[in-house]
Amino acid sequence: MVIPVNEPLFSGNELKYVSDCINSGWISSAGNYLGEFEASWAKYCDRKHGIGTTSGTTALQVAMLALELPPGSEVIIPTFTIVSCALAVLYAGLVPVLVDCDPETLNIDVTKIEQKITSKTKAIMPVHIYGHSVDMDPILELAKKYDLKIIEDAAEAHGAEYKGKKCGSFGDISCFSFYANKIITTGEGGMLLTNDDVLSDRIKNIINLYLNVGTKRFFHDGLGFNYRLTNVQAAIGLAQVENIDNILKIKRSIGTEYTKELSEVGGIKPLVVKDWASPVYWMYGILIDETIPLDANQFSNLLQNYGVQTRPFFLGMHEQPIFKKLNIFKDEYFPVSTMASKKGLYLPSGLTLTGLQIKEVCIAVKEIMNGFIK
Repeated sequence: MVIPVNEPLFSGNELKYVSDCINSGWISSAGNYLGEFEASWAKYCDRKHGIGTTSGTTALQVAMLALELPPGSEVIIPTFTIVSCALAVLYAGLVPVLVDCDPETLNIDVTKIEQKITSKTKAIMPVHIYGHSVDMDPILELAKKYDLKIIEDAAEAHGAEYKGKKCGSFGDISCFSFYANKIITTGEGGMLLTNDDVLSDRIKNIINLYLNVGTKRFFHDGLGFNYRLTNVQAAIGLAQVENIDNILKIKRSIGTEYTKELSEVGGIKPLVVKDWASPVYWMYGILIDETIPLDANQFSNLLQNYGVQTRPFFLGMHEQPIFKKLNIFKDEYFPVSTMASKKGLYLPSGLTLTGLQIKEVCIAVKEIMNGFIK
């Protein structure tokens, strides 16, 4: 068994740092831990600036606003992603344009992006799905060719790499989530990374009500939000960053073990790992073969009988009820995303999984599939 069950899940400094915040009184959106966390995560991702915020969702929203794109500009996003991506575009007064996903990794299909570019296109938002990097080189080439901005959503890819470079190091602005189930967590929280000094200053203003710190207090020359990360949250995050190598070791071992156990099982297909990717298996996803008369919900219910809890894959933006109500993405169809939503789910992937538990999950998957394989 390769699962390093004796590796610590925490650095040991979480409680120490949080206690220091409480004892010192620096519990809100100022304090040493905030700056240290922002700097440490930016450095880890090979970026110049890190700006903490309240969530990955608000990070995306602030990123779109900070770019100051003309109203009505088009932003290309994957349809197979969390709804936060489309919402960030819409909240900024822009137009989301959808692209289907790659059938092997479920990341945006880079071969289908250029055909969606028009004179109104101003940005692309690649999303690293389930801890596996997007094929970034073609996107970088398109951005250069058409003078497009890149908002990189790395919310599920802490520590993942593309051709030896960290996810989160590619966009004009990159966004992370530190939600409770993310590889690095602050409970709730997020961060924006950039190398651009002007964007960094603009982001700091947007998340802080445009208070113009350093000038006259309570004079606001822009429309901002109160999206500040707290010092207490940052204290937890800093301690997590100190332990990220151990966390990634566990995550990658879980992914390796699942792949070893399930790669030859008939009726299911684990997601493919590309040669240029070093994934972190934020979640371990599988697809049920089209020949198997089960959808993900039915398969999940059968696994529940074995005591195995699962989560469904994303529902494509083109199928989301809210966007149908708003008459957005009308008559658009993306077959790969639709298939993945219907036939895909992810298996237990938490850091506390033991090797024995993984074997039990895999036994359940095999027994169920054996009932459908002729």
